Amino acid sequence: MNTKILAPTPSAYQYPLLIKSLLLSGQRYEPGREIVYGDQVRYDYRTLNQRICKLANVLTEAGIGAGDTVAVMDWDSHRYLEAYFAVPMIGAVLHHVNIRLSPDQIAYTMNHAEDDLVLVHDDFLAIAESLNDQLPTVRGYIQLCDDGKPLSTSLNAVGEYESLLADAGDHYDFPDFDENSIATTFYTTGTTGNPKGVYFSHRQLVLHTLNMATTLGAYEGLPLLRSDDVYMPMTPMFHVHAWGVPYVATMMGVKQVYPGRYEPNKLVKLFRDEKVTFSHGVPAVLQMILGCDEAKDTDLSGWKLLTGGSAPTLGLAQEMAERGILFHTAYGMSETCPLLTATYLHTDARDLDMSDQMPIRIKTGMPCGMVDLRIVDPEGNDVAHDGEAMGEVVVRAPWLTQGYSKEPEKGEELWANGWLHTGDVGSIDETGVLQIKDRIKDVIKTGGEWISSLELENLISQHEGVGEVAVVGVPDEKWDERPLAMVVPVAGADISAELIQQHLTQFVDSGRINKWAIPQDINVVTEIPKTSVGKINKKLIREQV
Repeated sequence: MNTKILAPTPSAYQYPLLIKSLLLSGQRYEPGREIVYGDQVRYDYRTLNQRICKLANVLTEAGIGAGDTVAVMDWDSHRYLEAYFAVPMIGAVLHHVNIRLSPDQIAYTMNHAEDDLVLVHDDFLAIAESLNDQLPTVRGYIQLCDDGKPLSTSLNAVGEYESLLADAGDHYDFPDFDENSIATTFYTTGTTGNPKGVYFSHRQLVLHTLNMATTLGAYEGLPLLRSDDVYMPMTPMFHVHAWGVPYVATMMGVKQVYPGRYEPNKLVKLFRDEKVTFSHGVPAVLQMILGCDEAKDTDLSGWKLLTGGSAPTLGLAQEMAERGILFHTAYGMSETCPLLTATYLHTDARDLDMSDQMPIRIKTGMPCGMVDLRIVDPEGNDVAHDGEAMGEVVVRAPWLTQGYSKEPEKGEELWANGWLHTGDVGSIDETGVLQIKDRIKDVIKTGGEWISSLELENLISQHEGVGEVAVVGVPDEKWDERPLAMVVPVAGADISAELIQQHLTQFVDSGRINKWAIPQDINVVTEIPKTSVGKINKKLIREQV
């Protein structure tokens, strides 16, 4: 299109969207606000900015420059937050290592990312030592420890993090460069093959941060993160930038509390002692929070929780409502940076009792600003927005990964026909609200009909004796597939397959599901397999059964 473009004044500054710009405002608004690491470290925003400069000097002294890759193997900490900024701000790439993968997969991702330097916590030192001979690109390691006493190691250690920072200068002149430079990379695990590397530029992360700040703070129907809130993640910082919130919180100058290793009792204690108001985590972590000893005697009312990663059940939502927790759902994936949608309560819905709001709050939600989202059939045609018609969710937004690192064929598959294909089956209702029905690979095809495993999980979870539930499709000679349910009872509950089947008949009578959707195979178990980021591992369940 031949639009009108005027040449800029020669002296006009072309402002690049770089991560360093996110640091400008926090220390201006609230320089005395704290960054807290468990019960061990606390400092203010002035110190945060100084420490980021110090880390940049340490990395530069260690030989890290533009285009190099720095890996981090750490718990959720102030150190990780500092690396979120310092590494990309010197033009290097931050590799968020998923420390919950198997050693072989960790080695694969580190070699694939061509890591040059590794920041490694002593808790993961044994893993790093065992993999060192398999990592030819790694030139050195910086040790991270919580007591100032680093373990002895055979690795080529540059030094201990705090000691190195103590000796470094607290000023660094961060340069300008192309905003399309890659800032971060991490790996998403699929059902088959090796993990795939996604990557994000400075421009994408800045736009995602600005959009998320608006989404979580500007709308009365989605009031989660404002300037006076206290933020504590319950999502690993290696998982999709901890959903992007640390960048938002730092830009806003919000008090931030990083818990280290996730232990439910510790999280509740930090919530209480640090007066946390906003957190996010996958449903499995939220379930553990509600069931831990510390939560029994703690008033959780007013805690704003955002969940994602997998679908929350209505049973979990109702339990949180009873504790006074303000609960919202978001949707995204590793490839989308990740925010795509979030629960939005329209004016009339806000007047409902909290228990009546929960069916709305567990829906996948409204597409966020700048997100173009469609539901399409296999031919790429839009399906009706009636809340019933289902199709694949495809999206466009300015912060989506542009491919998979070193795997152009898979990137083309991801971006078929110019839309990012999520692999999720969903529907959109008349008001524009998205509801994810299932992963394409998790939809149960029985007798020519589709059964949503998420819908069955949601209904089973409403039985008072059910703590956790997972539903998968298993092969069946007659029907192609049939649903199988795994159920973890709440403590002291007497649960059987027959009781669950009786419970589901009420939803048959109401027309919610068909009779043939009731699982004939229901296994009562003590635990359900999870992935490295806390999602139910349906691939492993199918393999086991």
